[in-house]
Amino acid sequence: MFGWVFHIGRIIKVGYTLSRHDALTDLIKIFGERPKRFAKLSRVKLNNNGGEPETNLVNALQDLGPSFIKIGQALATRPDIIGAETALDLMKLQDQVPPFSSKEAKQIITQDLGASIDTLFREFEDEPIAAASIAQVHMAITTDNKKVAVKVLRPGIAKAFSRDLEAFQWLAGMVELFSREARRLRPSKVVETIADVIEREMDLRLEAAAAAELKQNMKDNPYYDVPDVDWDLTSRRVLTTNWVEGIPFKKLDEIKKAGLDPKKLSENLVQGFLSQALNDGFFHADLHQGNLFACSSNKVTAIDFGIMGRLDLRTRRALADIMFGFANQDYDRIAKAHFDMGYVPKDQDYIDFKQAIRAIGEPVVGKPLSEISAGKMLGQLFETTSRFNMHTQPQLILLQKTMVTAEGVALNLNPEINMWEASRPVIEKWVSENLSPMARAKDTLKTTLDTLSRLPRIVEDVEQLVHQTKEMQSHQSRRRSSLKLFLYGVVGGIIGSAICYSLYILLQQ
Repeated sequence: MFGWVFHIGRIIKVGYTLSRHDALTDLIKIFGERPKRFAKLSRVKLNNNGGEPETNLVNALQDLGPSFIKIGQALATRPDIIGAETALDLMKLQDQVPPFSSKEAKQIITQDLGASIDTLFREFEDEPIAAASIAQVHMAITTDNKKVAVKVLRPGIAKAFSRDLEAFQWLAGMVELFSREARRLRPSKVVETIADVIEREMDLRLEAAAAAELKQNMKDNPYYDVPDVDWDLTSRRVLTTNWVEGIPFKKLDEIKKAGLDPKKLSENLVQGFLSQALNDGFFHADLHQGNLFACSSNKVTAIDFGIMGRLDLRTRRALADIMFGFANQDYDRIAKAHFDMGYVPKDQDYIDFKQAIRAIGEPVVGKPLSEISAGKMLGQLFETTSRFNMHTQPQLILLQKTMVTAEGVALNLNPEINMWEASRPVIEKWVSENLSPMARAKDTLKTTLDTLSRLPRIVEDVEQLVHQTKEMQSHQSRRRSSLKLFLYGVVGGIIGSAICYSLYILLQQ
């Protein structure tokens, strides 16, 4: 009944923190200048390690605590909603918060897995090796002597998110009630989107499934690995994987001392990421240094699969055409891909668009990544596509956002890496296998055969639809007949009642 009192109190606290960090203008900019949100991306600065927070909003969210850090990270996956500039900046939210007690962690494990810690593990380290906004990780050894990493959901975090999001949903509803402009921008929909992203991260079984899928997809790549999931020790609030024996990417000196090759590691990272995106349409979308390890034989091992991206085959083909075009200065191919996919409306001038793409690609040809500003290049791309009325493509923007992060990590390992040269083997192989005339002919044949194989089912569906239509028409006809009979009965009853009443009056006289 008095929920609104809590909502107001919570929002006042948030507003105070935003004001203290002078972040209200950043927040207003997200929803108040949406038509201009792509044009400003060129002002985003990224250093080799992903950069320090460039906006006050990032600092304010970190000050507000775990709930708001995760909300900011969830927003970063939707640049179509908040704008590319803000999304790139929110990538730099530092997901480091104080750990919760090992006693609470053990209670959660015991409750979820239905057995005591001593029964499940031979050893369990009380001190977590990492603590983030949603969960923390403990090292343990199973009863069969396997070294594992045990990720445990932070206690009460689901309730905290629910409480904060409920307050924002109430505020969004109030704003929409009194503002026509707010109704146009639909802040309630934004809150719902954030809630959906976070809800998926609240179930560690979904992260485990993502890890298993990526592991399966990358099984034939000797230079990229994903930890195995121990499903017997995994639940909604607990995720157990085998321990990664490697050196974190952020410890470059240790990588060199171990005799590993930073140059090779950077190439393996870039090529592994592109292989995921192009070959499988399922990629790790949180490739910061803390989630990457250098292992023996220069193998890259990734962890933390809470944020993943997906691309359908049609989008992958467009992406390959675009990247292949940039790598080979084939701007006609890039422009054609945009028009064929409908990214750029047909009423736009093809020649003008191709010239605009050339203006983006030519300045970076042959240059090392250290001389290329990924943020500026993306800013030019979004500015160009926006000028040609290109509709926002969330899946591509998430991919491009992840590429910016991967570039930063690769550059830290090898300042002379050329993104296009490192990408070329993966792109050219995929193009030859999927976009050559023979590949397209095979794809057309496969589509035709698939359609023919489904033809009996299609015929059955059509027959069923016709039958249902006839039944509906027959039912409607029966309903019309019943309605007529009902109306006739009503009218007859009224007339009969009138006659009887008249006879009654006559007999009384």
